[in-house]
Amino acid sequence: MLSKSLWVPVMSGAMLATLASLSHAQSTKPLSPEAKRGEQLVATHGCHDCHTPMKLGPNGPEPDMSRGLSGHPQSLVMPPPPKLPDGPWVWIGSGTNTAFAGPWGVSYSTNLTSDAETGIGKWKAQEFVAAIKTGKHLGVSRPIMPPMPWQAYRHLSEKDLKAIFAYLQSTAPIKNPVPQYQPPAKP
Repeated sequence: MLSKSLWVPVMSGAMLATLASLSHAQSTKPLSPEAKRGEQLVATHGCHDCHTPMKLGPNGPEPDMSRGLSGHPQSLVMPPPPKLPDGPWVWIGSGTNTAFAGPWGVSYSTNLTSDAETGIGKWKAQEFVAAIKTGKHLGVSRPIMPPMPWQAYRHLSEKDLKAIFAYLQSTAPIKNPVPQYQPPAKP
């Protein structure tokens, strides 16, 4: 039997359409054609799967769009992750699908909203592109940790990555400081 913290959400086509319409409602201004393309890419490339906290709804886990793309909730302080046995289970995720632990340590989904203090509001488009292309925060510092699939997203064109960034910059800022990555404990 799997614990509640081990589920991974699966997005249906209907859920993706709902996410796209809800995320547009959170925009702070009319979307440019570039940002509209970015909104579509965000909805279809799973950004909400990890960067929008999940909550339990009447039909099971669902994205909490009031916190859309805000990353791991600051109010949810995670306990130390359980020790996983040797074998095929190599990572564990929180019920919000925003905190993950494995051999790399503990990583938290980043706040992707336009908030200048706790999100990516101060970032430049080229820093965002470099982060995805290199797998390094802001394109130059610490590695972006699992389960962020930057290795797949780095194959997006620069034009598409800039469109995603334009959309993220158009979202309403949500002040939500996310915990820092925690390296694995020394044995």
